Amino acid sequence: MAAAAAEILNPPLLQDERAPIAKPILTEAAPASPLPGNTAPVRGDRLLDLKINYIDNQIYNPSTGGYDKVHLRGYTGKGVDPGAPYVSPTIEAVPGDTVRIILDNQLPAGPQPGDPGCMTGGQMPDIPHCFNGTNLHTHGLWVSPTGNSDNVLLSINPQTKFTYEYNIPSDHPSGTFWYHTHRHGSTALQVSSGMAGALIIRGGRPPTPTAHGDIDTLIPTSAVPERVLVMQQIQYACRGPAAKQGDLGPIKQDIKGRYFCDPGDVGGIEGYDQFGPGTWPASGRYTSLNGKVFNPTDPMKATQGQIERWRIIHAGVRDTISLQFFKVLDGKLKPGVKTLLRAETTAAFIKDTCDTEPVPYALVAADGLTMAAAQMTKLATLQPGYRFDALVVFPEAGRYCVIDSSAPKSGVVNGLDVSPQLLGLIDVAPGKPVDNVESYVKSILVALAETNMPADVKAAVVSDLKAGIKFTSFTPHPDVTDEEVKGNGTQELTFFIDTTGPDIKFEVGNTLNTADTKPYDPTRIDRQLPLGKAQVWTLQSHFVSHPFHIHVNPFQIVSITDPLGKDVSAPGAIDDIAGTPDPQYPGLKGVWKDTLWIKSLIPQNLPTGFSGIYTITLRTRYERYIGEYVLHCHILDHEDQGMMQNVAVVLPGEVGDAVQGDVMQMHGMPMGGHDAHK
Repeated sequence: MAAAAAEILNPPLLQDERAPIAKPILTEAAPASPLPGNTAPVRGDRLLDLKINYIDNQIYNPSTGGYDKVHLRGYTGKGVDPGAPYVSPTIEAVPGDTVRIILDNQLPAGPQPGDPGCMTGGQMPDIPHCFNGTNLHTHGLWVSPTGNSDNVLLSINPQTKFTYEYNIPSDHPSGTFWYHTHRHGSTALQVSSGMAGALIIRGGRPPTPTAHGDIDTLIPTSAVPERVLVMQQIQYACRGPAAKQGDLGPIKQDIKGRYFCDPGDVGGIEGYDQFGPGTWPASGRYTSLNGKVFNPTDPMKATQGQIERWRIIHAGVRDTISLQFFKVLDGKLKPGVKTLLRAETTAAFIKDTCDTEPVPYALVAADGLTMAAAQMTKLATLQPGYRFDALVVFPEAGRYCVIDSSAPKSGVVNGLDVSPQLLGLIDVAPGKPVDNVESYVKSILVALAETNMPADVKAAVVSDLKAGIKFTSFTPHPDVTDEEVKGNGTQELTFFIDTTGPDIKFEVGNTLNTADTKPYDPTRIDRQLPLGKAQVWTLQSHFVSHPFHIHVNPFQIVSITDPLGKDVSAPGAIDDIAGTPDPQYPGLKGVWKDTLWIKSLIPQNLPTGFSGIYTITLRTRYERYIGEYVLHCHILDHEDQGMMQNVAVVLPGEVGDAVQGDVMQMHGMPMGGHDAHK
């Protein structure tokens, strides 16, 4: 399998004149990556052949201690791990590469039970549909959104083959990104089947006195081995008999709403009744790590005192993950002991099994972009679409719990008091003891800088690391200044769910007034943005909370104010207006991201006269690329039902009002390399 992955990710150089970058080598003590092919590629073009089929396999169910049979859409082909088919292969490249992905949709055509089909016009586009149509999105990459690049306005319908081509700019930031299917109408259904994978851009550019470099040169994998962690919620269900032909049968659920499968059943994801408020925690399903659900007989491996770089990707649809590590208490969870977990007993099991003091770790990048300084934390909150790069070190030998901790309901997708979940175990072999994690991480980074940094920047890098683990020489984007945004106009955005009519409407607006919100229309351009300019955005959600994601250009967080007007984004701020402190916003001021949680509290839980609405201020640049793309809520069933907009970056003189009819409709259109325009 490793050889197959290497063949895909490291093909012969197509442009031999390119100077190769140094290829880091993992030391023998480094834990093996959970995904195949996770080694640094030499410079050269990449080719990946992804076939889309139904895959019959099984998923471990900790509640029963056995495996459930499942029939799910997924990718097949070279590089796909047959032992974990419901996670996509890792793609790696370096700046200057071209990544070509042949997407071969071999799913069946024709009507499917519960699927309205790939619409040909005259129907509402915001009803989930076209479950076997697909496309591909490189989440977070700074590449063109048009043609056969990161174009999500295409529909690659069943029995169609299409080649995506991503030209990675030579100045693209290194970092942790990901890719997933993004066909409006079936995005949630396909991503929740596991059609998502890591996309890593590796950099070999050291900083210079006049230019920033890649943090990869400070923490090469030869010294800091890495672990890729793709976290997913595969919400398969077994169904009873359908009432009539062409319908889906009812989901098999117990009296508490938990999904179950009878002997001989095969689980699937075929309808949007499998998504919605509270469905994930109620289902009793478990978050998978790299395509595998927690199995106590298959722990991860690490070494005491060995710093690792964890590339953590939230590739799920509608669950918040609060990541923590705890030492297993003495005498608990001994190797070889079978462990059964049930939803109603998991919290008690964790309390009885895992220590109460979490292991601290250092966040060094958010959404793939190196932060100005490491942030020590004992809990990182990941919303759908988020990524964090973390430096993790286990101070003692022994076994550790990987926990999705309980979080305040004001800060989670489902808006519920959700119990913690045991995601996995780590067996840590004896090595070097660690007394203080932060001091240890700092000392290792300083030593690496002394060894790896060029002489003309070494002193500056070492000084920054000693003064608070600052990465001043490695940040990929300069701050967006007051002068840069002056006179360029502003953008406002509101997410809203309209429940007043007979049908629920998922909407986005261009003002902070819910009267202006609209459901998605594939023929309408909602915003025109000026190429080469920077603007200020103000974001709110007026009905529950939503993760905002915009394609192509990332943004910098200026402030996040709570309903009482307090900025809770500064380091050390406390976001506690709802009672229990929510740790996800403090420390985000000045951080660059491409996905961000827009929080909205239930007004009756607040003092009289306050709305419950948080206000987020961002700044962003529209650089290099013109063309049409989308912004949307990354609760993907919300996106499929209309919480999305088309935006177009245009030449500055072409900015005008939103226009109708200039965006290609994807429904039923035959594909063959078309641009986003007709």
